Amino acid sequence: MPDVAADYADTAGRAVLETIRAYGVTAIFGIPGTHNLELYRPLADLGIRAVTNRHEQGSGYGADGWAHQTGLPGVVITTSGPGLQNAMSAIGTAFCESRPLLVLSPGVPLGAEFADVGTLHETKDATAMVGAIAEWSRRVQSAAEAVEAVHDAFTLFRTGRPRPVHIEIPLDVLEAAADVPLADRKARSVPDPAAGDPSSVADAARLLASARTPVIVAGGGATDAAAEVTALAEHLGAPVLTTLNGKGVVDERHPLSLGSNLRLAAARAVAEDADVLLVIGSKLGEAELWAPRLEARGAVVRVDISPAQRDKNLTATVGITGDATAIAGSLLAALPSEGRPAPDLTAARAAIDAEMRETAPDAVALAEIIVEGLPADAIVAGDSSQIVYMALGSVLRAQHPHSLLYTPTYATLGYGLPAAIGARVAQTERPVVTVIGDGALMFCVNELVTAVEQRLDVTIVCVDNGGYAEIRQNEVDRGMSPIGVDLVQPDWAALATAFGATGRRVDRRDDIVPSIRAAIAEGGVQLVHIPTGRQD
Repeated sequence: MPDVAADYADTAGRAVLETIRAYGVTAIFGIPGTHNLELYRPLADLGIRAVTNRHEQGSGYGADGWAHQTGLPGVVITTSGPGLQNAMSAIGTAFCESRPLLVLSPGVPLGAEFADVGTLHETKDATAMVGAIAEWSRRVQSAAEAVEAVHDAFTLFRTGRPRPVHIEIPLDVLEAAADVPLADRKARSVPDPAAGDPSSVADAARLLASARTPVIVAGGGATDAAAEVTALAEHLGAPVLTTLNGKGVVDERHPLSLGSNLRLAAARAVAEDADVLLVIGSKLGEAELWAPRLEARGAVVRVDISPAQRDKNLTATVGITGDATAIAGSLLAALPSEGRPAPDLTAARAAIDAEMRETAPDAVALAEIIVEGLPADAIVAGDSSQIVYMALGSVLRAQHPHSLLYTPTYATLGYGLPAAIGARVAQTERPVVTVIGDGALMFCVNELVTAVEQRLDVTIVCVDNGGYAEIRQNEVDRGMSPIGVDLVQPDWAALATAFGATGRRVDRRDDIVPSIRAAIAEGGVQLVHIPTGRQD
């Protein structure tokens, strides 16, 4: 007689999670619900840590922070209907920022599609809903199909442009016994990285070899190629600018680094004046440039994993499709053995610094103080707050990729704290801090208790300007009386304490650095509240 309990335990849910675990994933983010319990049942048995956020948007951003530190896709489990819908902002973010995210959700049983009969969490078409903003969204028909979808997702993440995917598993399929052989649940081998067309690599190398003033722009698609891009820059004597998603591809203390300052005209001018501009892993989007486009005057070499991105926003003289690490290595090997001396970047740095300070003097001054309080190896999760995009993104000098977690394109509020939680779940070697405005923190303040519950060491630096200060200025600039932007503030330190964290209010500018340092040293969940405009 068959073992009913064993058959029931080996559901489609278990088959899917076994497959995900085989690829190395050790944590998932989400909220248990009535319909997704068979996705939760196997987690402890498989050694997968379950992080229960207090909103599924936080689950998506926590998974993103985890992915940054592990190099694996973040995984989110939602329940059907509203749980999945709550994660949509995070899915949209992962699409715009090219982040690997795998979302699992239950769906209505087979045959009940579009029934509209009022069942719990009934949704008209969940797969189409997510498919409108994800790379792909699939409603599977069997456990075997669900497992195959997981394999397809990991193939995309490892060989293509990483973007979010969604697998909807009908409830009757999810809870039924899985007819999936154990061998099919094993991780599949990784194809060799796409090294690019050899003739295109040779053409690009000839251009770079003859260049007198080459410049490199590295984006988020180059973060796995830090060593190769650095070596290529050193050989070419090429200054390096990065997007915010590519921040740290070259150590920002390196003599050739001009930082992640493409939002500044002085930095863009360095790239635009190059006789050969090498762009690696970036679409050169307006949101990163703070300008309609980069107007290159010389030849342009573009390297991207996606052929659709290769000419986007700037036409390539030579375009190479493939893996950034492999192609950067191939370009270096194809160049003459004798490299060029590094140029003097003193004037360029001075121009960039002057523009940064002129644009946002108060924010830059405060960001410099905050950075002084951070350990050199800190992982900093930013948010779509003025202190980050006007200052910290430039002031913070990252030594490694993924040291600043941020969403420059989607720019939603409420990313910073859950992303910091995910980063800390992923690793315990480096301090994790989020720098976040009061408006953004109120979008995700519920995640304070998630950090407390998970017993994490996370420090939150809340820069409180009393509401939505930039939108307030936008209204004033349009001749409007400020409306809806001056917001009532809680006692932030007391609120953190109520959640079980430690709250610190800083009223003197001289106390900011010692307060941040003390918070990090003490450990646990710490909130340092800096009420700007009310300091001496």
